Amino acid sequence: MKSNKQTRRTGKALFRSCLDQGRLNEERVRSVVRTLLERKPRGYFALLSCFTRLVKLELRRHQARIESDAPLASELQDRIRQTLLRLHGSDLTIEFQERPELLGGLRVQVGSDVYDGTVRAQLDRMAASFAAG
Repeated sequence: MKSNKQTRRTGKALFRSCLDQGRLNEERVRSVVRTLLERKPRGYFALLSCFTRLVKLELRRHQARIESDAPLASELQDRIRQTLLRLHGSDLTIEFQERPELLGGLRVQVGSDVYDGTVRAQLDRMAASFAAG
């Protein structure tokens, strides 16, 4: 059985083989998964888990979610969209969501980065500071 270190190394190599000029090639990803499932090499399940985790992380890196308490004006959405595309690249998928519990402000998540300027987050930080002090 492969060691965890060897599995991660092989998973990363398979992932890198699916990149085409820095972008994920979906057909190569499908091919790798299909090959692993057909051949079922020793430790293939752990290898497949490692590989799919890397693919999911890469896909998330190109997704943005903007949350607000109320619908945003189309002009504001366009400005946010343009700014995010300029900062994170033109292949970014952007989604706007309404979450009334945020009470105001915006919460922007791009991949694993979160920028939280909501009233709810500020209230939570204040409550935590009162509890600690």
